[in-house]
Amino acid sequence: MTITVYGIANCATVRKARAWFAERGIVAEFHDFKRAGLPPAALDAWLDAFGWETLLNRRGTTWRRLDDAARQQVRDRPSARALMLTQTSLLRRPVIDWHGRLTLGFDPAQWPPH
Repeated sequence: MTITVYGIANCATVRKARAWFAERGIVAEFHDFKRAGLPPAALDAWLDAFGWETLLNRRGTTWRRLDDAARQQVRDRPSARALMLTQTSLLRRPVIDWHGRLTLGFDPAQWPPH
């Protein structure tokens, strides 16, 4: 089975995670959801696993660039999901799929043994 790292190629945290795998010789497929798209079914699984409030990156520049009206419309899972599908940079990254177990962010101490 393959470990899949989901994120954006130019994200520093995603680059750090990919380098961590490469340094250890661990094969990890990379899915760039800026280029390859964000699969709605995957987003739904991530929302189930982490919750929309955790998955939504309110600290990034994409969130700050949204106008106030757009930010205020994000009140619940359906509204956050709709926005994340159109603005993939709003997701915290990386999401890593460890053969069905999901983790969010770069934290090797919390990652499962591979």
